[in-house]
Amino acid sequence: MAEATSHPPDGDDPAAREPATRSVRSAAVWAMGSQYTGFVIQFITSVIISRFFLAPDEVGLFSIALAAAMMVAVLQDFGLTRYITGLARLDHEETARCSSVAVVFSWTVGLAIAAASPAVASFYGHADLLPILLIIALSYGFSAFSIMPVALLSREMAFGRLFVVNVSSAFVQGGVAIGMAMAGFSALSLAWAMVASAAIRAIAGQALRPALPFPPRFDGLAEVLRFGSQSSYLFIIGAVGSRSADLIVGKFLSLAATGIYTRSTGLASQLRTLVSGGIGSVVYPSFARIQRRGGSLAEPYLKVVACFTASTWPVMAGLAIGAEPLVESLFGPRWIAVAPILQLIAISEMLFEALPMQMEIPILHGEMKKLTRRNILDTIVSVTLLIAGAMVSVEMAAVSRIAYAAIWIFIYVFFICGLIDLSPLRLVRIYAKGLVATVAAIVPLSIAALVMPDFRYCGIATLGSFALMGAPLWLAALWLLRHPLWDEIVSIGSGFALRLRARQA
Repeated sequence: MAEATSHPPDGDDPAAREPATRSVRSAAVWAMGSQYTGFVIQFITSVIISRFFLAPDEVGLFSIALAAAMMVAVLQDFGLTRYITGLARLDHEETARCSSVAVVFSWTVGLAIAAASPAVASFYGHADLLPILLIIALSYGFSAFSIMPVALLSREMAFGRLFVVNVSSAFVQGGVAIGMAMAGFSALSLAWAMVASAAIRAIAGQALRPALPFPPRFDGLAEVLRFGSQSSYLFIIGAVGSRSADLIVGKFLSLAATGIYTRSTGLASQLRTLVSGGIGSVVYPSFARIQRRGGSLAEPYLKVVACFTASTWPVMAGLAIGAEPLVESLFGPRWIAVAPILQLIAISEMLFEALPMQMEIPILHGEMKKLTRRNILDTIVSVTLLIAGAMVSVEMAAVSRIAYAAIWIFIYVFFICGLIDLSPLRLVRIYAKGLVATVAAIVPLSIAALVMPDFRYCGIATLGSFALMGAPLWLAALWLLRHPLWDEIVSIGSGFALRLRARQA
């Protein structure tokens, strides 16, 4: 049996019961809590390691190895998470099949990374890449046993238990990375931290939602393999565009430039995930639920776009304005070259957040072929622009991301709107409201940047105070605009107040 006996019997799908206690809002709160806690752990880890232990070239070395591994690692999941989430019913037999497939593909990924590691090290002319890649390959031996538990918890919208899985793995990864960097293991410390994180994630996942593939089951795999092969083909194409940045920058520029580029994209990505990542992890299961019921996704999608843009854009705009003092305070002067790159990457992230779920919506509608064609075009544009930029400088590589993001929106926007019967003009109105809220939020920080002659050295506390001053202006703008995000904030706040009163009673 792939499931513990305490779980529902065959044919009794937990997601089908859809208990009221697992509302989308409560799931979002747990998911955001997971993202916030994980962000804090990862952020503190990156600051300590960058400021005290690893130089840009050491970070760049690991980044190249990780990017090379991730080009293959897109096959690890084999589309199982989306396949399971989209099923109308899920029984023990289907769970056992998917668990078996997860182990096979995850182990295959690990072996492929190990086999390719000598060639990658030779291609870049850095022998130190070889042991890093071999250690990263080892982590996929453990990851095989976390894929299904995480997918099942996501389907059931059990984000409280997912919180435990995600936070425990992030905590272990941070602790191992710092400890080994302190002991002098250089870039290897980051690779061993991945192994430790994968092991804890598997242990926690299996403890909270058992899905062991023992005995393995490979009958009736036609539908799983069909969906997985289509998804994997799609994600391989996407990986070439999204995961190749460090590989391209590492090939055309120095290890130090790669480390600077990686630290810039990593910081921007962490902040974006902090703001919208928790919501994003809830959206796909909830949209799949609406789809199973035969409902329209137009209005829910419009609300998601509104919440993503109005919450993420102010953070990214503030990051661009405060890049210099932030980098100076967190990472120290040897990383100051990150600041101008970070400003450009933050702008590109604003554009990418304008059109969330560009992959998930077509998958839910069964439009894999049309999505694949657009994904191929998207990847060609991304790689071409990045190579052109990296051949000039790391700054131009970052500029290429802005140009790519603008073209990326054009590639997908009419496709997505057509699938859910949504007028693009309604998106434009939402973007306008989000832009107004963003401008309101960054007013104090912008004034400080303009009038303070030593703004670069103002310190993290001062920078944070200017950012917080914009919060009331942001909230006022949301209220005046009657923005959908204001309703969500009020609803979440009311829910907390009710629970607090209930506990006090």
